[in-house]
Amino acid sequence: MKILFVHNNFPAQFRNIAVALSREPGHQLVAIGASTSRAIPSVKLTKYALADAEVSMTHPFARRFDLECRRAEQVLYSLSSVAASGFSPDVILAHPGWGETLPLRTVFPRSKLAVYCEFYYGAKDRDLGFDSEFPEPGLDGYVGLHLKNAATLLALSEADLGISPTSWQHSTFPEHYQSMIDIAHEGVDTDVIKPNPAARLTLPGGRELTRRDEVITFVARNLEPLRGYHVFMRALPEILARRPNAQVLIVGSDGLSYGQSPPAGTTWKSIFLNEVKDQIDANRVHFLGRVSYPVFLSALQVSSAHVYLTYPFVLSWSVLEAMSSGCVVIGSDTAPVREVIRPGETGILVPFFAIDELVAKTVEVLANPSKFTAMREAARRYVVEHFDANRICIPRIRQLLSENAAPTAVARSVWPGKEVLTEKRRRQNEAVNHSTKADVSDRTSHVPKSSRTVQRRKSR
Repeated sequence: MKILFVHNNFPAQFRNIAVALSREPGHQLVAIGASTSRAIPSVKLTKYALADAEVSMTHPFARRFDLECRRAEQVLYSLSSVAASGFSPDVILAHPGWGETLPLRTVFPRSKLAVYCEFYYGAKDRDLGFDSEFPEPGLDGYVGLHLKNAATLLALSEADLGISPTSWQHSTFPEHYQSMIDIAHEGVDTDVIKPNPAARLTLPGGRELTRRDEVITFVARNLEPLRGYHVFMRALPEILARRPNAQVLIVGSDGLSYGQSPPAGTTWKSIFLNEVKDQIDANRVHFLGRVSYPVFLSALQVSSAHVYLTYPFVLSWSVLEAMSSGCVVIGSDTAPVREVIRPGETGILVPFFAIDELVAKTVEVLANPSKFTAMREAARRYVVEHFDANRICIPRIRQLLSENAAPTAVARSVWPGKEVLTEKRRRQNEAVNHSTKADVSDRTSHVPKSSRTVQRRKSR
């Protein structure tokens, strides 16, 4: 089977299926991604460059789509290069969130298109307006929110198949599209992500933590309100006061992944740390930033209580990885989390804004670790049975792709697009042009003037 992956940050959600297929004979795998994408063995990766764009003159409602179209132009250039190499995919698996799916049908009209349906933006029962602490965007903001779905809707109108990772994320899409969207999570590797009683984590200051210590873990790609960072920080003073030996590990960067931006010149991390810094022992609160995957796993394996909070939004991989590691997860009672945590069985749920309940449950878990042994085991068992990558999720996705593979795929000869030149490519081109001019000048300098005149006339 010939498969083309299209994702600006490849491999991202496609890592597990791409790696699995790369290990099987008989597949040809190609990927297209932006400069942040990373190659994996046996997958030919074509990267595109995206220049900074000035869209201030574009209508505010259309600015996101303007940027998506610029990205689509660069993807078109890459697609044409892939087609020129003779590769015609049976199936294309693509994420529509950044406009990369817009040119796919043009270049490969007969390939089957599978769209990764991660999330459909909406004004009700989702992230926007969930947290009253932050202002709602106003009528124009709601229109802009609706327009964030434009590229996804265009992709769905041309897709043969949609794949959504969870039932709740599937439910965010319009009902008339839900019948074409299957539910198949990308999965987690439970053979790697598992409990380790001997796990150790060395902190930057040299202190070593093990399962014998009281360790509270909190993980987010970026520390921001959408993932409950502000609620967690406000719970820390009381938790630390009641558990004087507890250590807190906070994994995540101080950028922005989702939601509203912080005030200019600040970060959400600093805003909410400053709010409580006079009430906590900074020596027991460890901001680890972005860490390597082995360090991340060690943090989960030494965790006594793992806090996972989120608005109604995309479910994080980290909560499944925490459950697979045998953590006691104290999660927010929000729709995406309710799908994977059964209260009292595979984890604990508390209302998102209920700081007192979050404190009480965290303290209870720390004070009575043996009481939650069965919960740790049930959490891991649930992930193994429903989200194991190698045994459950990859076979399901492989089946969906195989069932939708095109019998033949024909590439269309199209305009190759306008390549955005990187600085390295620009210097190379300038060097070639300079060399060519010098070569022509050298060759014509030995030709009589009359002959050069004749040559120029012949060339017209």
